[in-house]
Amino acid sequence: MESFTELCKKNNLKVTPQRILIYKELVESKDHPSTEVLYKKVKKIFSTISFDTVYRTLLTFSKIGIVDILTLPGEPKRFDGDKSRHYHFICKNCDNIIDIHDNSCNIEIPESISQKFDISDSKIIFVGICDKCIKNK
Repeated sequence: MESFTELCKKNNLKVTPQRILIYKELVESKDHPSTEVLYKKVKKIFSTISFDTVYRTLLTFSKIGIVDILTLPGEPKRFDGDKSRHYHFICKNCDNIIDIHDNSCNIEIPESISQKFDISDSKIIFVGICDKCIKNK
């Protein structure tokens, strides 16, 4: 896996302290934060950084393949810095997004689809009630 710096340089993206911090905070966060959550964390260190800068940086990271965007109906975009092959479970009760690292979930793309489209990625998202919410019922 290429490093953050290498990927930025390969995509003609300047490596700045702000970008490094945004990426670091995202990768260290396991809760798939929204722009707002990341902005609040980053602003504690770079007090002059704007919400728009954080948002545009995350979109740029997504375009060059450093992060993934998770879109939930009626919710702000959430971001995932874990680029390893994994899936997500979304709790309908608490909106928590949980990573699932289980290779048994891999699916083959049907030939009828792969012949029609140039597929670059696939995502599996499970939706239900998480174990914490079940215990708290």
